[in-house]
Amino acid sequence: MTNGNGSPPEAGPPPQLNVLAQYTKDLSFENPNAPSSLAPQSQQPAINIQINVNANNIAENEYEVTLSVEGKAETAGKVMFSFDLAYAGVFRIVNVPKENLHPLVMIECPRLLFPFAREIIATSVRDGGFPPLMLDPVDFVGLYRQNLERQAAAQATQGKPS
Repeated sequence: MTNGNGSPPEAGPPPQLNVLAQYTKDLSFENPNAPSSLAPQSQQPAINIQINVNANNIAENEYEVTLSVEGKAETAGKVMFSFDLAYAGVFRIVNVPKENLHPLVMIECPRLLFPFAREIIATSVRDGGFPPLMLDPVDFVGLYRQNLERQAAAQATQGKPS
């Protein structure tokens, strides 16, 4: 690629994504029916997991991204355990085109946080007396698209006269 006069375009500074901090904002684990919930069960529990991502611009080029993971395991209508984790990181992002910034914050940042959140959940469930819960990998691109579609549908609904 050239800039029109036969020479290559001058490259700007490379994009950078730095993790400045990672931390647990909130963690709750409940085992409401212990010790009976720890007895061997005749069937596998139904496990429901909800994942959400939020981001806040906290300084120029710095973003706090929070990965929220909620889960519940039930069997025979009784809750075996439930958890709620908000795991966050502060990221410095520079030299990224404006049109790429939102997807980077909402896809790549939670992708970097996920393995740590997964470990915290596995350890919490294990410490609650159950086998560690190993969450499946998350498609953050799909989650991002799903959230964009949901926002577009909500805006379309709000724009219609009743």
